Amino acid sequence: MENQGSKHTLYLDCSSGISGDMMVAALLDLGADHSVLQTALTSLPLEGYRIEVTDVIKSGLKSKDFNVILEVDNHDHDMEYLHQAKEHSMTHEHSMALEHSMIHDHSMAKEHSMIHDHSHSSHTIAPKSGEALPSEHHHHPHHGRNLQDIRNILSAGSLTPNALNLALKIFQIVAEAEGQVHGKSPEEVHFHEVGAVDSIVDIAAAAVCLDNLGIEKVIITRLTEGSGQIRCQHGLLPIPVPATTAILSAYGLPLHILPIQGELVTPTGAAIAAAIRTDSQLPGEFKILRTGLGAGKRSYDTAGVLRAMLIEETHSQHDSVLVMETNLDDCTGETMGFVMEELLDAGALDVFYTPIYMKKHRPAYQLTLLCPVEKRPAMEAIIFRHSTTIGLRFYEVQRTKLPRKIISLETPWGMADIKCCQFGEELYYYPESDSILQLSKTSGKSYSELYHEVKNYAANHYQLS
Repeated sequence: MENQGSKHTLYLDCSSGISGDMMVAALLDLGADHSVLQTALTSLPLEGYRIEVTDVIKSGLKSKDFNVILEVDNHDHDMEYLHQAKEHSMTHEHSMALEHSMIHDHSMAKEHSMIHDHSHSSHTIAPKSGEALPSEHHHHPHHGRNLQDIRNILSAGSLTPNALNLALKIFQIVAEAEGQVHGKSPEEVHFHEVGAVDSIVDIAAAAVCLDNLGIEKVIITRLTEGSGQIRCQHGLLPIPVPATTAILSAYGLPLHILPIQGELVTPTGAAIAAAIRTDSQLPGEFKILRTGLGAGKRSYDTAGVLRAMLIEETHSQHDSVLVMETNLDDCTGETMGFVMEELLDAGALDVFYTPIYMKKHRPAYQLTLLCPVEKRPAMEAIIFRHSTTIGLRFYEVQRTKLPRKIISLETPWGMADIKCCQFGEELYYYPESDSILQLSKTSGKSYSELYHEVKNYAANHYQLS
């Protein structure tokens, strides 16, 4: 199974939460290949389920639904049962099915009313019949699979190396979280017989689709969760459920709580987010190449979809920077030089001193620096630690900058580093001072003469791409 070739950045808008089935549905709607997914899933030695992929309308939006239909229904579409505080008489089937957090009920509920056929297309992926792994035969309903059993199942399929490694990583994250919650090692955690099938399919499908789309970078700014309680095999659990909170804590995933009674982030969804997130901030400006919507199955006061966007960063000529200033009238020149070097090494964009006169006509210097907004704490620490100031001013400003790049160009006088900039159709070339100094020493030409000759040579022999 080959992916589609080009590498993309994926942005996941989790403002309505995230679960395994929502993730797979969003990726399919984004363009992941159905046939590739079918081949991968039918290669796994799993029984007791079938897959439905349908187009649905969720909050008035055409979305995709990915449904793992188990031979033993887990009843997790039953909103009254899941969220009602009143005790229910649990049948043995309920006890088997409503196992939350993958050991328990892990997935966004199957909201059957969303799976209809009002002229929507439907694709059914039938599980492959064939030889099963030893752990697949004659499972007693009370028995479960451990992490090694699941590794064996995933490894027995025809997943690509990238998809397999990602699926294994996601299950490892879940097992570590469940182990922490239940006081066990990841290897000792047992996934319920029914829940594990659902989880294996969701996680394997998500990994296959991500690999098929050629996703290289994943941006998740935050996860959005509801509140209240949800029923599982052992009673009522607070939302976020313990396994989800363990994952959020371990991987530093930002969380926003909405005043909604219900679970929006499942442990499977949290584990997928933890495994694939590479960035937490969107670029300042980008193009949206494609959008996919994955429908959730529970009905809460949210849009109820996971939105996945393939994006491409664009290079704007405008951005924002922080200006920081302080006045120094009792700092030595050596100290100010040291502070400048420390600030530049820590990521300041520019640092300079301006002679000023302060009260009582005392000569002094104003330290000014430019830096990215997020660098403010680091800049403050250096200035307060190494200078004599006891106060700082700062404010954000807009700037316009030219697209630029540094090139190394072989010239008749040797190798030179040159800064190349563009304004409209005009190109500008600025040789780097250190390069000109070195070439001046070896060529015998003056600095001024060599600077202009290298600049003209670059303009005639290099075009900025």
